[in-house]
Amino acid sequence: MGHETATVINRPARLALSVALLALTLAFAGAQSTPAAPASTPTDRGATERPNVIVVMTDDQSVAELSRRTMPRTIEALRDHGTVFSNSIVSSPLCCPSRAGLITGQYPHNTGVFTNNGSDGGYGAFMRNDDERKSFGPALQRAGYRTGFMGKYLNGYQPADRHGTSGPYVPSGWDEWDVAGDGYPEFDYALNENGTVVRHGHQPRDYLTDVLSKKAASFIGSSAKAGKPFMLEVATFAPHGPSTPAPRDENKYPGLTAPRTKAYDKATLHAPNWQRTLSPLTSKEQRDIDEKFAKRVRSVQAVDTMIGHLESTLEAQGLADDTYVVFGSDNGFHMGEHRLRPGKQTAYDTDIKVPMMVTGPGVPAGRHVAQLAENIDMNPTFQELAGATPPSTVDGQSLAGLLHGHAEDDWRRALLVEHHHAASTNGDPDATPDNSGDPPDYEALRAGDSLYVEYADGEREFYTTTSDPEELDNRASSLSEAQRASLHRTLEALRHCTGPSCRTASRPPT
Repeated sequence: MGHETATVINRPARLALSVALLALTLAFAGAQSTPAAPASTPTDRGATERPNVIVVMTDDQSVAELSRRTMPRTIEALRDHGTVFSNSIVSSPLCCPSRAGLITGQYPHNTGVFTNNGSDGGYGAFMRNDDERKSFGPALQRAGYRTGFMGKYLNGYQPADRHGTSGPYVPSGWDEWDVAGDGYPEFDYALNENGTVVRHGHQPRDYLTDVLSKKAASFIGSSAKAGKPFMLEVATFAPHGPSTPAPRDENKYPGLTAPRTKAYDKATLHAPNWQRTLSPLTSKEQRDIDEKFAKRVRSVQAVDTMIGHLESTLEAQGLADDTYVVFGSDNGFHMGEHRLRPGKQTAYDTDIKVPMMVTGPGVPAGRHVAQLAENIDMNPTFQELAGATPPSTVDGQSLAGLLHGHAEDDWRRALLVEHHHAASTNGDPDATPDNSGDPPDYEALRAGDSLYVEYADGEREFYTTTSDPEELDNRASSLSEAQRASLHRTLEALRHCTGPSCRTASRPPT
């Protein structure tokens, strides 16, 4: 019947119906939008009282690059035996602001980190805004956990930096710190290993993802020996460019091509100005995209191997039943969609929707969670799982209930995505040509069935993702004044929110 109805309702009517349904959904949420009650403890939710937590965070990995063929160990260990968040969104589709959001639990407008460098971005802005004290590391350490961080921290971080200390700086709150600066090539990098800078060369044993895998397994073993629960984040540089695979994986996936979705090499209808000069992809550009996609897939084979290594280590230590394993990415990556050459930073799902899978005590197997989750939810989730109370300053909300199969009926209905066009791209590993997608400043409202974007230059985008999942038909010009005003009010409330007001703004009245 749904298909029959769609054939007789014209386009403006469908748009009005879609916005009306969205408004009713938000209105219903608004009627229930009292501040959430304190979350129940992990034991109330049927989980282990003092569980361990491992987070594996990849760099620039899109949902399209994660499948049983490309990452079989990850799929078998996590998706098949755990819960998948099918609407996992990042607060900014760029490395540093997204990672700052995960660490602090706050939106970019509260961390002050919008870009990868300069006055409004990078590790420098993170430090200037005193964001380090908001990290989940010190919070879990105070709760009695051993804490570890390995791999990529924030853009601009350098292993030899001192920050007023006598030796290389290690942030407070971490018992184990093995963090690189420029680890993108996977070889010839330096690690700050607990305050000592260690150079790694170009031998197969120096391959960074493998080094992180060994260090992570060692940390698990030492934590088990100490008899303490642990929290560990392993943040790889893969598959970020140059997407260097481990030597053993260099020849895998011959002939692999990038997905040809409905948005591939298609112009956006009623596109915003920054897209209107995009030309169709040339044959050479399409070949280059396929080669880049294959390299990216090869580079995450070592991540897939690491997932298997961590799982077997947990089993050997008798910790598998007491450990949450979270897998995700800092942002997505487009490869030809909307005629955009490879890159990120747009508000489209290619860039803001990321993989997220979780296994652990009390987590149902084979379950898909449709509720909107965001990277800023990680901080309060980790704290609740550890038995700590997340501070009121976090903008996100704990996913612990959803993890354990609870319905969470009073959940958010909308979330915020923020982007600043970088003033300078000097030294920025994510610097790309304009045709790769670096739009003007924008704020975006992502609801369960729609995307609304407001650009600093006055342009607007609106997509109904249920009927237009590829986000190819911009219907902003068809919105009524009342509809635009309602969406704008919700977006304004979120872009100025702090702590509890963010949770209220995510359940807006009409």
